[in-house]
Amino acid sequence: MKQTILAFAAWLFSAMAAAAVPQGFAIHDTPQIVPNVRFVTRDGSRMDLEDFQGRVVLLNIWATWCVPCREEMPTLDALQAELGGPGFEVLALSIDRAGAGVVQRFYDEIGISKLKMYVDTTMLSATALRAFGLPTTLLIDRNGREIGRLVGPAEWDDPEMIAFLRQYVK
Repeated sequence: MKQTILAFAAWLFSAMAAAAVPQGFAIHDTPQIVPNVRFVTRDGSRMDLEDFQGRVVLLNIWATWCVPCREEMPTLDALQAELGGPGFEVLALSIDRAGAGVVQRFYDEIGISKLKMYVDTTMLSATALRAFGLPTTLLIDRNGREIGRLVGPAEWDDPEMIAFLRQYVK
């Protein structure tokens, strides 16, 4: 009887945890290794993913020519405003070959103010991270491992999504 109750409790806990995952977000059974991709900032400084160790990162791979990417950018900016800080960052990584200038014009055009600019004009990061569609977003833990991913656009400022991400930031 005790084993039955424990089994039911375990099932119920896993069902409740699964219900908390936003639609389309695939959580891995065990965290996955993430390649240390490189990119540049607005001012041309070189960075890589290892620079974000110790923080939870929502890595969004996007491009200005991708219509769904363009539509979700304001929600990523709002998410950064809500959760951003020393323990969490939305890393919006543009793979625009035209570079930071085109990304800056887009940021200015739609009023992106909270997201920092990161650009990979080589597009090698998308290949290394297995981002076969845009946008692709990876949730990365403080140790630099992928917890899960979502392929396609999302409403990142939706209360359900914020609550889901907040549990990883704590």
